[in-house]
Amino acid sequence: MPKVKTHKGVQKRFKLSANGKVMRAKGLKSHLRRRKPNRVKQLYDKSLPLAPALAGHITAALPYGLPD
Repeated sequence: MPKVKTHKGVQKRFKLSANGKVMRAKGLKSHLRRRKPNRVKQLYDKSLPLAPALAGHITAALPYGLPD
């Protein structure tokens, strides 16, 4: 059997936490940031866990996990 390829777009956009959760970044963070309050801009720095219904699709696209 050949090796399964890692989906490079998923590899760049998602991270795995130490407990194995799939973490995602918030959207809307690169455009029109000047008019947003500092409180809102600070929220973009945190990563959020992905919904469990979608996490299966991401782990299937990352057959060997994320490289270090």
